[in-house]
Order: sequence, then structure tokens, then C-alpha cells
Amino acid sequence: MISCLISNYIITILVLCTTSYIHVCSSLNDPYAILGINKKATTYEIREAYKELAKKWHPDKVKNDYGAEKFIQIKLAYEILADLDRRRIFDRYGVSDINSQYFQKKHDYSEYNRFTLNQNDDDFGQRFDIKQDIAFYQKLSITENYFEKMILSKNAKKVHVVMFYNDWCFKCTRIVDAFKKILELLQPIGINFATVNAVHEESVFRKCGAREVPQLVLILDNQYFLYRDHSFTPQKVVEFIRKKIPFNVFKRIEHDNFNDFLGGWSDNRARALIFEPRSLTRLRYLLTAFEFYDRVAFGFVNTISKDSSNIITRFKVNTSLDTLILFNEDTTTFTASVCMEEIPNHILVNMVSTNQFLAFPRISSQNIMESVCPTEWNRQRKHLCVILITENNRKKDFERVALRNIALSVGYNSEKVRFAYIFKESQPDFIKSISKGSFKDSLIEIVIIWRRDKKRIKYNWVYVAKQNGNSSPEHLMNSTKDQISNAVKKLLKNSEALCYEAIVENLFNEHSQGILTKWISQFLYVVDYLSDNIEDEHLLAVFSLLGTIAFMFTVGYVLIYFVRVEEKYLKAHGHLIDIQDQRHINLIPELKLYELRAEKYNGMVRLLKPGCRTLLLINDCQSRHKLIPYFHKAVWPYRKSKTLLFGHMVIERGLPWFAEILRLSLSKNRHLQVNPRNCVGTVLALNGHRKYFCMYHAKHPESALGTKRTLKNTQKLLDANEDPEIGTFLKRDFSEESESEPNILLEDNLLNGLDNWLERLFDGRTQKYYINYWPDFITK
Repeated sequence: MISCLISNYIITILVLCTTSYIHVCSSLNDPYAILGINKKATTYEIREAYKELAKKWHPDKVKNDYGAEKFIQIKLAYEILADLDRRRIFDRYGVSDINSQYFQKKHDYSEYNRFTLNQNDDDFGQRFDIKQDIAFYQKLSITENYFEKMILSKNAKKVHVVMFYNDWCFKCTRIVDAFKKILELLQPIGINFATVNAVHEESVFRKCGAREVPQLVLILDNQYFLYRDHSFTPQKVVEFIRKKIPFNVFKRIEHDNFNDFLGGWSDNRARALIFEPRSLTRLRYLLTAFEFYDRVAFGFVNTISKDSSNIITRFKVNTSLDTLILFNEDTTTFTASVCMEEIPNHILVNMVSTNQFLAFPRISSQNIMESVCPTEWNRQRKHLCVILITENNRKKDFERVALRNIALSVGYNSEKVRFAYIFKESQPDFIKSISKGSFKDSLIEIVIIWRRDKKRIKYNWVYVAKQNGNSSPEHLMNSTKDQISNAVKKLLKNSEALCYEAIVENLFNEHSQGILTKWISQFLYVVDYLSDNIEDEHLLAVFSLLGTIAFMFTVGYVLIYFVRVEEKYLKAHGHLIDIQDQRHINLIPELKLYELRAEKYNGMVRLLKPGCRTLLLINDCQSRHKLIPYFHKAVWPYRKSKTLLFGHMVIERGLPWFAEILRLSLSKNRHLQVNPRNCVGTVLALNGHRKYFCMYHAKHPESALGTKRTLKNTQKLLDANEDPEIGTFLKRDFSEESESEPNILLEDNLLNGLDNWLERLFDGRTQKYYINYWPDFITK
């Protein structure tokens, strides 16, 4: 029984331990957060953070369950980050479990000799060494997740070079040696390298604008620049990167602009001077200037130039070495300096990052807040920030000068206490969050804050008495200094707590670009992108197109100019009336006569709209000059009608068509022999929609008499037994009155009765000759 109880107890303990371990592993989401370091921390920083936390949370000092669990988390986090392979896999895939597939040893397929039939001679593999070359790219390969979170991070001011490849890219294997040389040359000076498999990470491949592999892409300030030079050498790549770095990250310093550069710290940036015995600045210095551009303004001095002799004498610079000097608000002395033949990148970055803030900086963004006032939840290691609440005007300069002098004179440890100021109008939300407990009758508003985490802060206000009539400014500054000193000494004690607590949001970034600035930056980026991607033949085509457009506009402008000159000339001589002068003038509508031809036949006859008719005069080449004026005069009163169309036809061209419509109008369709001479002077009223026509001729019975008897006689005439010619009804007399008239009719009299016929036509009293269809107009 006792043995059973002991065994059950042991099993319970094992289950609890296993559950605790599983809980610890599952809670180990971010080893960086557990150790309190950032993702760019070095191995030395990881080790120091682990030692400090291990001493604090060791089970011998913290004897409770939470302390033991915390110690296990710290140990596991250190194990992940101390191992370079595990850290790299966690950064790329977020995997910390050692049993994951990423840690499994992959099977080696090389023993199968898949690329050759002869197992003793793999000539293909020996010649190209594909496995080794692709393996080099795979060691640096990253995923889309890593690309988005690390490379495209908003806080990342690093320069990244990404090589796109795939597993079967033979050109990639040919340039692998050149890529190694570039990596060995540029990685030590601060450029980060990575590779991306274009097949597996297609979205990244498209996002960067690449079209083929291999493709080298430079990522600078979240913008992509494609390397398109065919010569893949370190010198070309360095020149390419140098050209893409913004020109405003550094400034050439000479004797004329030296004082203005050092005295321009009102832009809330420290100053750095780099002295070099060369006119072309080293790339590593340009990269550092780009990385710390928001915090430090860099100036470069050429020690060989004669214009910089006074600057060299003032700081006693060795002209044969590279020198870095850092300044804050005090331009008479520098805060740090280093002089070497070639300043290493890690020394350069450490010096600039340590002195990147002014002695009294302005909190103008959340990033500056994170750097000046870091978060610390531990009461024993809390960081205090003494912040002056002021306004952005010259009347408040005395406040900033006083606090700056106090910050420079107070000997507090900069890791524990930092001084800064903030503008009310720029950060209204932050001021509103900490408004509780403020002194309205205080001379200046000073608050001491302790940031427990990113959202929660604790704070106290410092009361500063107003100036009396007998007190001097020096006395007031000393009094303010004493009050701040007493408050800070009191709050640094572990037993003291700050009175107020608030939840704050992220600060507004005062350095963010406006809409106009963004447009200008984007325009410059587009221009730069086009200059890289457009080749010479493309430029020639563009210039040719622009030249053609310019030539067309020039010719058009010249033509318009001459037209305007001609219009002015005609107006001056009265040949042209201005449109403005025609407002009160009744213009007579123009009457147009169209000649009936084959190409106009459909529009004038077949396709007429319902209710529309065409009045057609038939003439020949000899009589057209006499008959057309008479016809024009007769139809002139009807020119405003929108249902009439006027035309004329030469009988020599339209004789087959005219003979065909006469034949179709007969009740018995028979062959007709028409004399074209007798058809001259005939006028037809054609209704294309309803397929009928009315006819006028001087010898036509309908032209002389309009009675029903005449119509019957006309029908009988057309239905005669013999085949009459069209001129038959022109030669006969159909009334008794016409027996004494001569049988000869002159051309000038052919249209005498047209006016009366037109009146009967519009009254509907003329004879209508219907046909089944309109025949084709065949030119004779």
C-alpha cells in the first residue's frame, strides 16, 4: 500500500513538472522581451543581460514558484539567443522548439548520383558545383515574414542588399564568387545582406520589382533600387550604393559654414564632424550618417582643402588620420572624439549612438521618447525623466535655457535621470493625459515621469515659485535647481513612489513628412527609378516622340497664326463679317443642289426618312447650265423645309436607272426604249420610304391639266399597246386647245409650268407612280 502511494506521488510530481515545463516553453514567445533586449543586440549584450537577470531571479534569492518559473524562462531564452543557429531560425521563422522541422538534419541525396549515369564520374557536378553554390545562397535565405518585420520595419534605418535566386539558376552559380567578395567587403561596414528564393517567396520577388534572377536589390528607407549593371564587381556595387544614399544626410563643412553648422542644434539634433584626408567620403561614414540622420547631423571636412585650415587648427586634428568629433549644445567643446587611420564600424556606431542626443533634447516622437525615457518596470532600476512643458515661441526661451543649464550642471547618472522638454501645441494628447496634479500657479511646468511600460507612466509635478521683485534670475535658477534635485533624490529611493499614474498613447511624430514633401520625395524616387531602368534606345524613342509632338504643335500654331492674319485682313476689307456683328442680321439659308450619282444614290433615294422627298431635275451636259438656274429659282421658296432634298441628274449617266423606274411604274412591265434627249427638263419627286414618285415635264399631260380626265388619259397613254418611248407623251397633244400649238418646245420653256406643278405636288393632287423596289443606280 505504501509503495503504491509513493509511486502515485512520484507520478504526480513528474506530471506537474512536465506541465510546468510545457507551460514555460509555451510562454517563451519572445526571448528578447524576456531578457529585456532588442533584436539587434550583440552576443556580449545578451550575455550581460542574462547574468544580471540570473543573479536577480536565482532560486536561492527568490524562493517562490514565480521566481523559479521566471528563472527557467530566462535560461531558455539565453539558450536560444546564445546559439547562433537557433537565434537565426527564431528571427526568421519565430520557432524556438529544438524538435522543430527546421532543426532536423535533412537527408543527403548526393549518394544517389542523380546527375550522372557513371557513379565514379560526376562530371556535371564537378564542373558547376551546383550543390555548394546554391547552399551558400540558402544559408542567407529569408522568408516573407522576416522580410516584412525586420527589413521593412519602420524603425530600421539600415541599408539592406537582397539577392534573388532560385535552385536552378546557372547564372546565379557563376556570380556566387563575386557575391561572396561583395558580402565580405560591405558587411563589415554596416550593410546587411540576405537572399530570397524567387520561387518560394514570389510575393517578395514581385514587391521589389524584380523580373529575373539573379537580381540584386538595394533597400534604402523602404524603397527598392535594382542593380542593372552587367558588371557584377565590388567597385560597381559600392558606386551604385553611394549614388542611392540621399544627398542631405551629410554636409560639406568649410570655414564659411562651420559656425552655422555647429550652432544649428535647434533642429533637435546633435552635431558630428568627420575629418578625412580625401575629397570622397568613405562609404561607412555615409551609412552611419544615414542611420542616425534623425538624431545626428553629420558634417564632413576635407583636411586636404585649404578652406578647412582654420577648423583643423582649432581642434588640432591630425590631417593624416580619420577623426570623429561629437558635439551637443555647447559648441566650444566636444563630448567625444576618436582618431584612427580607418575608424571601424562598431566603434563608429557605438560612439554616435552613445552621444546621439543633446543634453536637453526635445521629445518630438515616440522613438525619441523610447530612447530618452526607456521603460523599466523594476522599482530598483527605474529611470526618471525630468520634462519641461513649454511652448514653441521665443518668450519661453528663458525656460529652456534655464533647464538646459541645470541639466548640464547637475551631476546625476545619465542612465538614471534624463532632462528633456516637450511642446504643448505639438503633443496635446500627452499633455492632457498627465494634467492631473499640475500646479497652475507654478512659474514653469516641470514633470518627472517614470515609464513602467509603453502605455503606463507614473509622474510627479515639480512646483517652482514665481519670481519676487527682489530675487535675481540667478537666484531663481538656483531655487529651481534645488527643487528638482530634491525631488529627483527622493524619487530615486526604492521606498518612494510617484503620486500619479496615467495611460498614454504614442506621441505624434513631428518629423513626419507633409503631403507636399511626400509628393516631392516620391517624384524624385520615380525620376531616379526611371533613370536606372530606361536604356539609351528608350531615351531615343522618347525624345523622338516628344520632338514629333513639339513639331506638330509648332506647325499648328503657325497655321492658326496665318488663319488669324487672313481673318483680320478679310474683316478689314469687308469681305468677312464678325460673328458678334451677325447677331442682328437675318442670314438667308443656303440652298444646295446635289448631283445624283452612284455613291450618293442610297442617301438621296433609298435611305430617305419617312415623310422626306427628293426633288430631282433631269438634264444633260448641254442644257444643265440653262435648266439648273431655272430649277433653283423654282424651288427656292421651299429651301427651309427639312423634309425636302434637292438635286439634279445628268441623263447620260442615269438613263438605265430612269428607264427602269418608268418600266416598274407600268401596270405591265415591258421593255422600254427611252430617248434621252426627250427626257431633258423632267422633274421627279421621289419618296424613298413609300416607293413612289411624281413626275413633271412640259409636254406631260399632268403638267397642263390637273383634272381626273387627264390622269385617266395619262394612264391609258402609258398602257398603250405599242412600246412607247419616253418622248411619246412629249410629242402628243392631249387637249383640243393644243391642236393649233406647234409641236416644238424650246429648252428655255421646259420649266415654265414647274411652279404650278409644285403647288399641286404639295397639295397632294399629282399622280403617284408606285414601284416595288428601287433599282440600282448603274452608270451608263
